Amino acid sequence: MNQPRRRGPAPALAEWAVRDAADVLERLGTGPGGLSSAEAARRLAVHGPNSLPRGGHPALAIFLRQLKNPLLGLLLAAVSVSFVVGQRLDAAIIVGILLLSVVLGFVDEFRADRSARMLEARLTRTARVLRDGEIQRVDAESLVPGDILVVEVGDIIAADARVLETNDLAVDESIATGESLPAEKRAEAGGEPGLATMLLSGTVVRSGRGRAVVVATGPRTMVGAVSADLLAAGRPTEFERGLRRFSLLLVNVTAALTAFILAANAVLGRGLLESLLFALAIAVGLTPQLLPAIVTVSLATGGRRLARRKVIVRRLVAIEDLGNLEVLFSDKTGTLTEGSIVLEALGCPPGAEDTLLGWTASWLLAGIHETSGNALDAVLAADERIQRAAAARAGWTLRDEFPFSYQLRYAAVAVESPSGERWVVVKGAAEELLARCTAAPGWGEEWQAAAAAALARLADDGLRVIAVAIRPDDGRELAAQAAGELRLVGFLGFSDPPRPEAKAAVERLAGLGIEVKILTGDHPAVARHVCERVGITVRGLLTGADLEGLSPGELREAVARTTVFARVSPEQKKLLVQAAQAGGRDVGFLGDGVNDAPAIRQADIGISVDTATDVAKAAADVVLLEKDLGVLADGVLEGRRTFANTVKYILMATSSNFGNMFSAAGASLFLSFLPMRPTQILLNNFLYDVSELTIPTDAVDEELTRRPAHWDLRTISRAMVVFGPASSLFDFLTFALMLRVFDAGESRFQSGWFVESLCTQTLVIFVLRTHRVPFWRSRPSLPLLATTLACVALAAFIPYSPAAGLLNFEPLPAGFLLALSGMVVTYLALVELAKRIVFAQAGAPPPAPAPAPPAPTPAA
Repeated sequence: MNQPRRRGPAPALAEWAVRDAADVLERLGTGPGGLSSAEAARRLAVHGPNSLPRGGHPALAIFLRQLKNPLLGLLLAAVSVSFVVGQRLDAAIIVGILLLSVVLGFVDEFRADRSARMLEARLTRTARVLRDGEIQRVDAESLVPGDILVVEVGDIIAADARVLETNDLAVDESIATGESLPAEKRAEAGGEPGLATMLLSGTVVRSGRGRAVVVATGPRTMVGAVSADLLAAGRPTEFERGLRRFSLLLVNVTAALTAFILAANAVLGRGLLESLLFALAIAVGLTPQLLPAIVTVSLATGGRRLARRKVIVRRLVAIEDLGNLEVLFSDKTGTLTEGSIVLEALGCPPGAEDTLLGWTASWLLAGIHETSGNALDAVLAADERIQRAAAARAGWTLRDEFPFSYQLRYAAVAVESPSGERWVVVKGAAEELLARCTAAPGWGEEWQAAAAAALARLADDGLRVIAVAIRPDDGRELAAQAAGELRLVGFLGFSDPPRPEAKAAVERLAGLGIEVKILTGDHPAVARHVCERVGITVRGLLTGADLEGLSPGELREAVARTTVFARVSPEQKKLLVQAAQAGGRDVGFLGDGVNDAPAIRQADIGISVDTATDVAKAAADVVLLEKDLGVLADGVLEGRRTFANTVKYILMATSSNFGNMFSAAGASLFLSFLPMRPTQILLNNFLYDVSELTIPTDAVDEELTRRPAHWDLRTISRAMVVFGPASSLFDFLTFALMLRVFDAGESRFQSGWFVESLCTQTLVIFVLRTHRVPFWRSRPSLPLLATTLACVALAAFIPYSPAAGLLNFEPLPAGFLLALSGMVVTYLALVELAKRIVFAQAGAPPPAPAPAPPAPTPAA
C-alpha cells in the first residue's frame, strides 16, 4: 500500500475540491480499491478516531466555576479577618453559608450538564467503505483519510470526502451551509468555484449514489473546525456582568463605611481591637452573605421548573439571561412551520383539477417513495387526492423515466393508457416549464397570460410552485421530448404549513416585549407569507446579497428596521447577531445546524433543540426538548421570575443593611458602649438572611414579567439611600426610647435594638417584594410568609431565652414591645410611600389599576 505523500499541512476543503480525483488519491496514498484493514488500523492510530469531543464539562470545572462569584471574595476576606482576630464562631457561620452556596450551585449545574450530555448521545453510526477490495460496513469512528466511501440515498456522510464518481448524487447540506435544497455533486474538478466535488460530514444523501475518498476526519472536518472554535471560553453573561458591577458597588460602600467607623472609634479612644472587630462586624453586616445562596437556589428552582416545561439549561446563569431577551433570531422551518411539505393548492382552469391530478398521478407509476431524491415526489405520493387519481388510472403503465435533474430542473415519465395512447408527462420548476410550453394551447385563449397570472397568485401566497405539462409520445428519446413543445396542464402549489400553536407563541413573545426576526434559506416571498400567517409584522425584508458590503453602522441600522433575512450565509448570521447587540439589545439565537453554531455562541442567549447537531447543542446555553416558540416563552417567563426574586433580595438586603449599619456607625459616636456587639450583628444578619432563603418560592406580579429584566444599579443605589435613612430614622427613635424612657444600659439597649432592627429589615420584604399594595393586591408565597414571621418571632424570643446571657441580652419591658409594634407598622407605611418614588423614578411598571386583587404568577 502506498503511503500518503507529506507536503506540509493538509489542504483545506476548497483546495481538495479543485484537485483532480487522481491527484487526490495519489496525495492520500490510496486507490479506487480503498485501503487494506492493516493500513486503515495504522492510520487510525496516527489520526485518531473520527469523532468530535462530547459536550459538557468536567465536574472539577463546574465546581471551580461556582467560585467565580465576586461576592465570595468579599466574604472570604471577612472570614480571614474574623479568624485572625479570634472571632472564629463568626468565621464559621460565614464559611457555612459559602459552602452551602457553592454546593447547591455545583449540584444543580452538574445535573443540568449531565442532562445536556444525555441529549447529545447518539446511536453508533456506521459507514460503507472499500476495505481489502470489498465493500464493508464499519463503525464511522474508524474512518481514516484515504478510505473510499460508498454512499446512497439516506446515508449520513461520516467524514469530509472528495467525490470520485456519481450517479445523480444530490446531498442535503442544510446543517452545514443553510441551503434548503439538495446540492448536486460531481466528480470533475473545474466549473464554478465551490464545494460541488466535496461531501461534508453530517450531511445527508437525498438522491443517487456515489463514491468518495475521505480527506478529513474528526476535528479536522469542517464540522470539527467549527466545534474547535466553540471550545474557547465564552464571554460572561449579562447577569454575570451585572452581578460583578453590583459587587463592586458593595465593596466601595463597605470599604468607605468601615474606614469611617474605624477612624471614628480610634478618635474616641476606644481600643484598636474592639474598634477593628466592630468595623469588621459592620462590614460583614452590610454584605448580603446569602446572596450567592439566594441566587443559586433561585436558579436551581428555575432550572427544575424549566425542565418540567421541556427546557434544559446547560448553564444555570442562562436562566437570568432568558429574562433579558429582547431580540430573538430564529429559523422558520420547524419553528414557525411544521417542517413538512404538503400539497396546498392547484393552479389550473376551472373544472380541470381532476385532469391535473390525473397527469400528476403518473409519478406514482415510477414508484416514488419517502426516500426519493425529490422531496416533493414523496409529498405527492402521500397525498390522498393524488392516490385517488392514481386509482382511477390503474390500467396505465410506465414505459420510461427521466429522473429529476438539478441542472435542468425538471423530470419526465413516458406512460401508456389501456387503450394504447402514449404520452410524455413533464414535471418541474414552473418558470422553466412555462418557457418550454410551445405546443397548441391547453389552457384556453391567451393561455400564457392566464398561466402567468395563476403562477403569480400562487407565488404571492408564499407557495413553492411546480408545473405539470404533457405532449404526445412520438417515440424519440424521452430526454429529447421533455425539452420542448409541451402543453401546460397546471401548477402544484406546495407549502410548509404554520404550526397550529405558532401564532399564539408569537403573540406571547410580543407580549413579553421580544421582537422576533426570522432567518431562512427560503425565497423571501415564502418567508413573508409565513410570517404574516403567524402574526409577525414584516417591517423589512433583506437577502444575503443585500447585506454584502454594508458597513457595521449600516448593518446595525438595517437590522433594526428588518424582520426577515432570507438566504443569508452562516457568516452573515453571526454578523446580524453582533449588529443587534451593537444596538444595545440583548439577543437570542435559535438554531439547530452546524452553520448556526457561531451565531448561537455569539448571542447573549444561545438556544438549540435536542434534535440539533451536536455542534449546535455544544454552543447553546439552553436546549429545548421541543422546537416550539411557546416552550421558549415559558423559559423567558421563568427567567424573569427568577431575576425578579433575586432583585427582591438585593433591594431589601442592601437598603436594610445599609440603614442598620449606618445607624450602628452613628450610635457608636455618642454611646459609651458599642450599640451592638459583633456577634449580635452577625446573628442578626444571619437570622435575617435565613428568613429570606424562601424568596425563590415567592410569587411574581404579572406586570414585572411583561418586559425584559435588566440590572439597574441606579435603582439599587437609590433604594439604598432612600430606604436606608428611613430605617435609620426608626433606629434612632428606638435609641431614644431605650435611653430616655426605659433608661437602658448596655445589655437592654443592645437587646432592644436587636429586636427592632430585625423586625424592620425582615418585615420590609412584604413591601419591597411588589410594586402593588402588599397583601391586598399581591400576596407572598406561604413559605416566605412562614419563614419571615418565624424569624421575627425567634428574634423577639431570644432575649427571654436561656442563651440571652451568653449573647449579652436581657428581657425587654412589655411597654417597649408595645411601642415597637407601633413603630414597625409606621415604618412599613413610610417605606410603602417611599417605594413609589423609587420605582417611579426607575420607570418601573405601576401597580395594576384593577380594584380586585389580581392573581400573581404562580409560585413554585
